[in-house]
Amino acid sequence: MIMEQVRTTDNQAPPWRMPLSTAVLSAVVFLLARPHLIDDTYITLAYARNVAFHGHWGLLADATSNTATSPANVLVLAALTIVVRDAVFAAGVLFVLCQVLLALALRRLGTACGLPSRFPALTLGALTANPLLLSSIGLEVALGAAVLGWLTVFAVEKNPFAFGLTAGTLALVRLDLIVFAVVLFVFLRPGVGRALLGAGLITLPWFGFSWVALGAAVPDTVVIKTLQGAQHAWGAWNFGNGPLFYARVSPVMVVLAFLPAVLAVVALAIRLRTSPAGLRPFAALAVGGLLYHLGYVLLAVPPYHWYYGPGLTAATVVLCAVAVSHRFMVSGVLALIVAGLIAYAAAGLPRTYAPFTSNYTSSAQYARIGAELGTLAGGRTVGSAGEIGVLAYSCGCPVVDVFSDRGLLPAAIEARGEENRWIRAMLRVNYAFFDFDVRPRRPELLLRRLAAPPPDALAHWTLDAPTLGKQELYLVPNKE
Repeated sequence: MIMEQVRTTDNQAPPWRMPLSTAVLSAVVFLLARPHLIDDTYITLAYARNVAFHGHWGLLADATSNTATSPANVLVLAALTIVVRDAVFAAGVLFVLCQVLLALALRRLGTACGLPSRFPALTLGALTANPLLLSSIGLEVALGAAVLGWLTVFAVEKNPFAFGLTAGTLALVRLDLIVFAVVLFVFLRPGVGRALLGAGLITLPWFGFSWVALGAAVPDTVVIKTLQGAQHAWGAWNFGNGPLFYARVSPVMVVLAFLPAVLAVVALAIRLRTSPAGLRPFAALAVGGLLYHLGYVLLAVPPYHWYYGPGLTAATVVLCAVAVSHRFMVSGVLALIVAGLIAYAAAGLPRTYAPFTSNYTSSAQYARIGAELGTLAGGRTVGSAGEIGVLAYSCGCPVVDVFSDRGLLPAAIEARGEENRWIRAMLRVNYAFFDFDVRPRRPELLLRRLAAPPPDALAHWTLDAPTLGKQELYLVPNKE
């Protein structure tokens, strides 16, 4: 289907064929990816389900929290969940919609920049076949790509109000993605006043509500994840050397995932020297991706694989924009697509694990553990062993850690603020309305990963994952 789209021109096919083909292809992709949606995806799905069915913002149904990194992703998923009545199915619907919106944005962008008509299909194929992006389905990566695509379109078309509205939406998808909006604004200058108005209309209501009602304008994950980096939670591994962490298990997947970024830099540098016309928007995307990547390197956060998603998305768009006018380069991108699909399918379909994963076990096993845990807990609170998404989604009992229990957050805020006075001042502003008197919940039961079985274990499961190997998980009573 991808090959057919690449060969087909707009004069030969009706305008609806590409979005329809994209929708069908994306639905198949989601069905294949459904079994290996990663644990963090289920954090988002738990938020969406609680908003949809209980009008409540939190990972748990009985407690408010603010650890959803992407408010836009949660809100859209919640709206879809109200309709389809299942958050996982809603994630599939949203993925298909995002893919279609991205395809339409790429077609419009390609037309505006004078690129051959095969540009959107080639780009969409390269993005869809990227093993790292396939591993990020269900998170905000696809939504961010769609919004970024339209942001670039409105920047090129010099539509400042639409640019501002889209930039504001991008900030709600992930606040750090605003770097792309800033770079596009500087490069393409769509207009200041109306752009700021549009951005303010989208961002101020949500961030104002979050600041006052949820106790923080910026989600708590900023503190949690940057503190993990500061405390070297992953040992010597961080965002800067993260690809090497995953290459230990699957070097082929790492090469296929990150090769588009390397090729994009080389191709853009050559093309800008010989024929810069029409490539200015893509140069802006390249700069935005580079600044985004450097920002995360400086933060030294753990190498969660989806953090690389926005940069790889921008790099792939840039690569395809340059390659689409050269038959030899198009053949190279097509070869990359085919290699990605073969590598993905090589482990058997459907896959148990995503091509990139840092979880302790598969989501399917976590779901089975969650069902058993719900019976064993009998409504009692359970302390997590470091991963909470699928367990909180499937347990039917309160599973607590810093992602779900805001009573644990003050200690994290204090530890993060100890680094320097500037960080401390920003945290003071962000948490101006936070209730620092909230007490942590005391779990009656604890999940623990231990080398030797404890004498009071109530249950035991063996976890297994490609990246982290086998570990033993025990459920024990909390004697503290």
